[in-house]
Amino acid sequence: MSESNRKVVLVGDGAVGSSFAFSLLQNVSATELVIVDIKKDHTEGDALDLEDVTPFAGPAKIHTGEYEDAADADIVVITAGIPRKPGESRLDLVNKNTKILDSIVQPVVKSGFDGCFVVSANPVDILTTITQRLSGFPKERVIGTGTSLDSARLQVALAHKLNVDVNEVNAYVFGEHGDSSFANYDEATVSGKPLSEYSALSADSLAEIEESVKKKGGQIIGLKGATFYGVAMSLSKICKAILNNEDVALPISAPLTGEYGINDLYLGTLAIIDGNGIQQVIEVPLSEEESHKMTNSAEKMNEVLMAVK
Repeated sequence: MSESNRKVVLVGDGAVGSSFAFSLLQNVSATELVIVDIKKDHTEGDALDLEDVTPFAGPAKIHTGEYEDAADADIVVITAGIPRKPGESRLDLVNKNTKILDSIVQPVVKSGFDGCFVVSANPVDILTTITQRLSGFPKERVIGTGTSLDSARLQVALAHKLNVDVNEVNAYVFGEHGDSSFANYDEATVSGKPLSEYSALSADSLAEIEESVKKKGGQIIGLKGATFYGVAMSLSKICKAILNNEDVALPISAPLTGEYGINDLYLGTLAIIDGNGIQQVIEVPLSEEESHKMTNSAEKMNEVLMAVK
């Protein structure tokens, strides 16, 4: 990766994409951001709007573009897709968004792009798996946002319950970014102490928190039509780790090649990200019950993959 040219191509300039672009400019020293979307006027307007951020955040070239602009990019971020509607599951979107994904990945690869794909369109585990298959890229250079947002929601919920700073919470959600996800409570800590040492966290309250995390996205969609700030921050954190070669562990949609007894599927777990993408997938210790939940999540994802048209 060139230190002098740190280029990101964003495909999809909807609520998630534009929020990511704003977050990227504030938190990551990218030198060039190219925005690609079928809504050309909106994209042009966003580029003009976003360049007004640069005097505050740091210089960057921001402009609209096409898939061929990915030829010398470090990262292509894919947020394009049909958003989830109230009452609709992420898996309901799979066939619609797979077709959109194919129309993006093929021309990006044809451009000569050899950086990292970062995917946040839903259902993200399915679409990240499909992006890797369509592109033929090494698995470590295709990353999905996975359970990063779910983990953030879990950390917020635990912080509220225990009345502590959210930065004191070390807890993650694994499996599908969706209904079959689960909280890895056995390894979670707050202020360095295991959750089991907190009397306020009964089995029932932990189950309620886990359920609230699963329902939070739908709650936000019902209230304001979409969720975008949290996943935008997750995307910028992943891009920062790649561009800065950070060796940071994040809960993402990572390629499992035997971890948890699962193969040939992207699923939410911790992984270390550096300048080349995924340096290492971390197989986190799971209880017997959590292992069953991870297997169940993988089975549900594979059922969907088998049905993709």
